[in-house]
Amino acid sequence: PVFAGMNGSGIENFSCVIYNIFLMNCTWQTGRDAPADTQYFLYWQKSREDNEMECELYIKDENCRNLGCIFQNVSIGSEKAYFFMNGSSKDSLIQFYDEYIDLYKIEKLMPPSNITVNCDEIKNDCIIQWQRPQISHSNTDKCFKYEINVKYK
Repeated sequence: PVFAGMNGSGIENFSCVIYNIFLMNCTWQTGRDAPADTQYFLYWQKSREDNEMECELYIKDENCRNLGCIFQNVSIGSEKAYFFMNGSSKDSLIQFYDEYIDLYKIEKLMPPSNITVNCDEIKNDCIIQWQRPQISHSNTDKCFKYEINVKYK
């Protein structure tokens, strides 16, 4: 069965973040009871209609074990993405891991750009303008809230 494997051999603390609009970085830790030669392989599907893709650029530890992955050209869709991880070892079966993730929830947004400040000392007011950061999943401003912290010298 797909969930067979030695207890504690599967990965732990799996997480992903999308940054710079189209790069996704996923990381995990080796299972606490995984054999020393365990190697993990990460796959994901953007949607049910898409083919699964294996990581092309693994991040390795000092023992050459895969403990992270960088995906390029990621686009965020409306469905949850499906991630799954297989492991291999010559000593035992490794537990399978899978998870569904809403990609828009893991996107780390860039700060606003083209910030301008125009102050009128006579009227004692300022106009502050900016452009919202570019994001991969929406062209609307409805989900953006900004906080301005003004400090006087």
